[in-house]
Amino acid sequence: MRIVDIAEFYSEGGGGVRTYIHQKLEHGSALGVEVTVIAPGEEDRIEERSGGRIVWVRSPAMPFDSNYRRFAFAGGRRAVTEVLDGLRPQVVEASSTWQGGWIAADWRGSALKALFLHQDPVAVYPQALLDERFTPEQIDRAFTWFWRYLDRLSRAFDTAVVSGAWLSDKLVRLGLRRFASVPLGVDKARFAAARPDLALRREMLAACGIDPDRPDAALAAAVSRHHPEKRIPTLIAAAERLGRGRPFGLYLIGDGPDRQTVERLAARVPGVFVAGVERDRDRLAARLASADFFLHGGAAETFGLAVAEALAAGLPLVTPDAGGAGELVDPAWGERYRAGDAEGCVAAVERLLARDPTALRKAARDAAERIASPREHFERLFGHYGEALAHRDERAAAQAVLRYRRLAGAGEALAGAAAGE
Repeated sequence: MRIVDIAEFYSEGGGGVRTYIHQKLEHGSALGVEVTVIAPGEEDRIEERSGGRIVWVRSPAMPFDSNYRRFAFAGGRRAVTEVLDGLRPQVVEASSTWQGGWIAADWRGSALKALFLHQDPVAVYPQALLDERFTPEQIDRAFTWFWRYLDRLSRAFDTAVVSGAWLSDKLVRLGLRRFASVPLGVDKARFAAARPDLALRREMLAACGIDPDRPDAALAAAVSRHHPEKRIPTLIAAAERLGRGRPFGLYLIGDGPDRQTVERLAARVPGVFVAGVERDRDRLAARLASADFFLHGGAAETFGLAVAEALAAGLPLVTPDAGGAGELVDPAWGERYRAGDAEGCVAAVERLLARDPTALRKAARDAAERIASPREHFERLFGHYGEALAHRDERAAAQAVLRYRRLAGAGEALAGAAAGE
């Protein structure tokens, strides 16, 4: 199978999308699937990568985050279409609801067209910014125009996919077609191999300005892009309140366009340390396993890769009650709070810290066994595309037979009429 992914929001400086694309290239090659990624870049070039390739199309930088680029409105469509014409894929996958999606939808090739919705834009921006004044349901109703737009776009594709059942159900409630749910996968073996490291825990507490010898000290780890949708200010506000009652450290891993804002807020709160990006995946797994629990603010992820990785490392979870993160939490291994609610976050953390940590960690590791690995995810995704291709071909064949019978019937009728004259 030859798959081309028009990845409008892929960047070498990105986070979850970057990880996912690298996994797709690697596992596509291992599974005998030829994967090509078309992405906006600084210049036109082709890069062989992990058994597949990335075709970079020269594109301008995004105005608010120079790590990312977008296909040019004037020449971007033509450039991507020319690449598609040359590659002649069997499946074209669009992972954007904007220009990349319409380029795939309008392309006149014979490939199966698949829309993979990696983001709920209404949750990422309006709900993250307006949650103090309006409920998520009110905001969704205010953006009915967007849901109608997404419905129109999705119906231009042969199949549509999301990575969480919660989002597929939400789209149906909003009047859209049902999207197939294919949950993402995480490197469970790497994170499950990590064990709590007392020396590393002491290092992390010290970085947070917490005396590592205090027996009542609590350490939360958080991994996320520094962006409004991740609601890091909620976590920092909760850490400030929690630190009034006990030594409490919040170790923030990640980077992004809001880095300066995050650092400014963290500087005002004792116990919060902004660690930046941890590129060493084994070291990241060790840091997660050495914390007491994982604290998350984002309520807009379709799946929650960082949350799933923390679960695989045996960490209990405290997350919002919405989005992919909320779908990964169960009372057996975590607590939920209303998205954006710092006081609710404090209460959820206090409930978690009052529970048996050994039982929580065991439940977390047991739960992680039910999460797919990256290979299992791509086996299921490519299998879904294969089934959709077969179904489309069967439907086309049936329609061809029906047209033949109609033409044959018309011919017989004409012959009979001629014979009777």
